[in-house]
Amino acid sequence: MTEASARVAIVTGAARGIGAATAVRLAQDGFAVAVLDLDESSAKGTVETIEAAGGRALAVGADVSDAGQVEAAVERIAAELGAPTVLVNNAGVTRDNMLFKMTESDWDTVMNVHLRGAFLMSRAAQKHMIDAKFGRIVNLSSVSALGNRGQANYSTAKAGLQGFTKTLAIELGKFGVTANAIAPGFIQTEMTKATAERMGIAFDDFIAFAAKEIPVQRVGQPEDIAHLVSFLVSEGAGFVSGQVIYAAGGPKA
Repeated sequence: MTEASARVAIVTGAARGIGAATAVRLAQDGFAVAVLDLDESSAKGTVETIEAAGGRALAVGADVSDAGQVEAAVERIAAELGAPTVLVNNAGVTRDNMLFKMTESDWDTVMNVHLRGAFLMSRAAQKHMIDAKFGRIVNLSSVSALGNRGQANYSTAKAGLQGFTKTLAIELGKFGVTANAIAPGFIQTEMTKATAERMGIAFDDFIAFAAKEIPVQRVGQPEDIAHLVSFLVSEGAGFVSGQVIYAAGGPKA
């Protein structure tokens, strides 16, 4: 995509899983990619993969829930890679528990990373998008936004991201900026592996059981989400905004 050759994308939580796959895909599309994660050293593997394929990337360490770190990170990205006009808010954590066992810390940690993080990153990046009269924001929600046992915090945060997305689309549309959300279903990542371990289930069995419940009869891979991000940040997706797309192998909402 020649239009993207001079464009810069930020992907948060890009050291592994969906974030890493998305960063690699956007680099393939021609973007220079800021690979942002809590620990800069953990992001270097994704950067090396991108650079080995001839792309441009920068590892950036930042806590997305910390306003000062976010502002500093975006300023550094603008200085070293160029002004960012694509933002993928993917950073996330889980602190699953039933309501009566869930602590205030469990609640606050999830809210801070998912909701506060997406807010701070979007606020910092939007100025560059407005200046460029072009921008794409993609927020990672989840099918858990529809409710999921043991995930009162995570479900609430992921539902909140959908309202946040729709509001960004309304506010920023006149500046050439779109905002959309992707709500993945079961994706085979380290996060879902950790869930299986918490439940005391072998990961292969966990995957096999999940696949039987999905109409396409398989679980998702990080690349499935990366392909969708690629479309949503493209020139051709300029009339798609404020949408929540459930990428779950079948209908969800």
